[in-house]
Amino acid sequence: MTARKLIAFARIASAARAQAESIVSRWLPSGRREGAEWIALNPTRGDAKPGSFKINLRTGSWADFATADRGGDLVSLAAYLFRLKQAEAALRVAGMLGLNPYE
Repeated sequence: MTARKLIAFARIASAARAQAESIVSRWLPSGRREGAEWIALNPTRGDAKPGSFKINLRTGSWADFATADRGGDLVSLAAYLFRLKQAEAALRVAGMLGLNPYE
């Protein structure tokens, strides 16, 4: 029986948070920085004007204030934007950052 590898979600989210502006500017290139937030159009819906979709660059938390969509880190943002399960999003973010994704 093989041991199941545990994904290091907290470590991946922390490393992503340290590079938050670089990451969100890549994922949401039409956005802009306002203070500690990245303001962008939400690409998952017919968003016509920036303002309701925000990512906190210090904490990684994000929300679309026009809907109930929100999350606590950039891994959950990746899952949301790219329609991935959390585990797949964590693996992709870790790969993007050059991290070993496992505990």
